[in-house]
Amino acid sequence: MNRRVLILFSVLAVAAFFTVRGAFSKPSPQSTRRAINLPDRLIQAPFSNAILAGDTLYLAGSVGLDPKTGKAPEKIEDEIKLLLDGYKTTLAAAGMTMDDLVYVQVFCTDLAYYDKFNAAYKTYFTKDFPARAFIGAGSLLRSGHFEMQAIAVRR
Repeated sequence: MNRRVLILFSVLAVAAFFTVRGAFSKPSPQSTRRAINLPDRLIQAPFSNAILAGDTLYLAGSVGLDPKTGKAPEKIEDEIKLLLDGYKTTLAAAGMTMDDLVYVQVFCTDLAYYDKFNAAYKTYFTKDFPARAFIGAGSLLRSGHFEMQAIAVRR
């Protein structure tokens, strides 16, 4: 009889260990993963505007397109504003702001636009700027001059 009690006690102890361990473990980022797609997406392509995994938001490459024409505006400043406003909207859909961005990549068809981009870009932040790469690129989709992708982490 003592052997049966010892076996039963051992089984219950192991079961209790795994139950308590599961109760205190954090959910994996995959369990909280969700796609964020804006309702006014111009291009229906096989990717999401962003993926939120835990407190990290991965933002897809985006171009500043005119919603009426589906192309980049002729005025560079308008294209930059559309691009950055689009990111601001996507971040808001995830409950974040531009200040939550930690890394940004900007692809540009002409590096001569660097100063114009920076003039607008810096007005979208109230705290420290994210790390960033500004990369010269060939042609971009829809005649865009800029494409941006980013990663944000909720503060």
